[in-house]
Amino acid sequence: MTRMRLIVNPAAGRGYAIRTAEYARRLLEGLGAAFDLVQTGAPGDGIRLAEEAAREGCNPVVAVGGDGTVHEVLNGLVRAHDNGGPIGTLGVIPAGSGNDFDYMFRAKDGLAGACRRLAEGKTRLIDVGRIDDRYFANAVGIGFDAAVNIVSRKYRRLRGLLLYLLSALETIFVYYKAPTVCVNYDGTEVRGKMLLVSVGNGRRIGGGFMLTPSAEVDDGVFDLCLAREVSRLEILRLIPHVIRGTHVNKPPVTMVRAHKIVVTSDGGLPSHVDGEIYTLDAHRLEMEVLPQRLRVVCG
Repeated sequence: MTRMRLIVNPAAGRGYAIRTAEYARRLLEGLGAAFDLVQTGAPGDGIRLAEEAAREGCNPVVAVGGDGTVHEVLNGLVRAHDNGGPIGTLGVIPAGSGNDFDYMFRAKDGLAGACRRLAEGKTRLIDVGRIDDRYFANAVGIGFDAAVNIVSRKYRRLRGLLLYLLSALETIFVYYKAPTVCVNYDGTEVRGKMLLVSVGNGRRIGGGFMLTPSAEVDDGVFDLCLAREVSRLEILRLIPHVIRGTHVNKPPVTMVRAHKIVVTSDGGLPSHVDGEIYTLDAHRLEMEVLPQRLRVVCG
């Protein structure tokens, strides 16, 4: 029997991942699954541990944590599989603050369902994104949502939508100012002050904000959400629509699909990749979709 390896990020979900991992261990043992378990000790450990697991033949390699843990495991699988084909099999036991990538695959059966799917081993081939020399599973956010992500780090006891909603409110009223950017998507160029530029392989970010609600992880394109600069009051009015995914036809918003996206700015751009802070002051970010590159355990 092929052995799976669980990579647990003990910092994920403000410590929730540790408790989840113990429950998952018992459930997987009860299902007769062959597995072992390791923990990360510092940022970047998930990349190294996932690469080692893949090279040792573990299948799947399972991220126990949030979107940041998924991001590291994905990048470790990429390192281990450099032959141009599918880059390995990823499993997820969601235990983070947002769990937005897992939202695309989740049945409403909780941890028991996630463990059962791992034991059954059914998979789906999906796209991944590349930004510079990194790979992402769910989304890249540039501008406002990246600033919200940075602010969220100060709230140590909150998880999920409430965490990011409070962080968004603080960002609106404290310091955020829309940068002037140039966005080039598949040769079409847009310039101006942008509240945010969100590149979605998946539909959701921030534990419940449906910024790219029509995105599909296996359609070979990104969904791109562009929101021009608006007043603080208009941002507040938009937030309920973004949670529901009904913002797509609002006047400040443009939704398009694209294979390659380049964002440049004379001023520094904050950005996040899969919910992890990527840059604070970037001047150029380039993203490309890589179709049908990753196998993911699903129902």
